[in-house]
Amino acid sequence: MKKQWRISGFADEISDSLEEQINGLHRLNMSWVEMRGVDGRNLIDHSDEKVSEIKKRLDDAGISLSACGSPLGKIDIGDPFEPHLERLKRAIDVAHKMGTDNIRIFSFFVPAKERPARKAEVFDRMSRMVRCAEENGAVLLHENEKEIYGEMAPECLELMKAFYGDHFKAVFDFANFVQAGQETLDAYRMLQPYIAYVHVKDALAENGNVVPAGMGDGHVAEILDRLSDAGYDGFLSIEPHLAHFAGFALLEKNGISISKDASPLEGFDAFAMAHQALMKILKED
Repeated sequence: MKKQWRISGFADEISDSLEEQINGLHRLNMSWVEMRGVDGRNLIDHSDEKVSEIKKRLDDAGISLSACGSPLGKIDIGDPFEPHLERLKRAIDVAHKMGTDNIRIFSFFVPAKERPARKAEVFDRMSRMVRCAEENGAVLLHENEKEIYGEMAPECLELMKAFYGDHFKAVFDFANFVQAGQETLDAYRMLQPYIAYVHVKDALAENGNVVPAGMGDGHVAEILDRLSDAGYDGFLSIEPHLAHFAGFALLEKNGISISKDASPLEGFDAFAMAHQALMKILKED
């Protein structure tokens, strides 16, 4: 790679405990976190007092937020929307208290066969969410996720063409595309101008199992190289999802070392493995 990358990650995969998250990030010399779950709740569901405490502890530890890993948009398209919009307003307030404008979102669970008929509902809801972000100075980062409207690249592109701007941008998640049956190189070609954030995890097309970056069918190294050439300056956020990964022979083949005693692989061991796999890719070019 031709640049210095900003590396973040979902530290709740190290532990739910804020103290253990901070300790794990320090062990890996990381100074960014994409905060999702902490001390028993999603970040956006904590009180103002708790948010202030979290912010102070992160500041004292020299760690900043790259984004709020919210679950917004992860509801069925038929579920009531008004409470969800209120939750977005709360998420924006929390994000700002935490020193970031970035909020990860989704585009609602819609059965694949119903997506053409329910596109207007999805777009109406997304339009209202984007308007809320515009009015309150936030950036909504849409993640491609299994079973939501924006599961595949063509639907992600529709959303980007409709809403892309200062307050709505794309997250590129390799493993989610692989698990949905979407070729990631094709997805990258469609979405490259809109990508503002990257989730780093890989998967095997044959069974959907998540594996360390570079060991699956997500073309992680090639796409990161292309992003670098395109001048990408966003975050690479590690999302291990490796709690059931047991491919130690595959690790050794790819030059990744981890204790074989960690079974099932979870917590810091899983996060460290995912971090090491990404660092290996970034060093190879």
